[in-house]
Amino acid sequence: MNNRLRLLRAERNWSQQHLADQLEVSRQSINAIETGKYDPSLPLAFRIARLFALPIESIFTDS
Repeated sequence: MNNRLRLLRAERNWSQQHLADQLEVSRQSINAIETGKYDPSLPLAFRIARLFALPIESIFTDS
């Protein structure tokens, strides 16, 4: 699954750790999602979308 997480995070000048803290996951999880090594669970994907106030489809797309 492709995603825009790194771009969205960078636009806000957030570190991976800051985003991880906001989502209550590890920094390693954020890195794995950004690099495409891990697809987030549906509940986590919805939390990410809510945090960025965007539709989930605008963050995550089929690869």
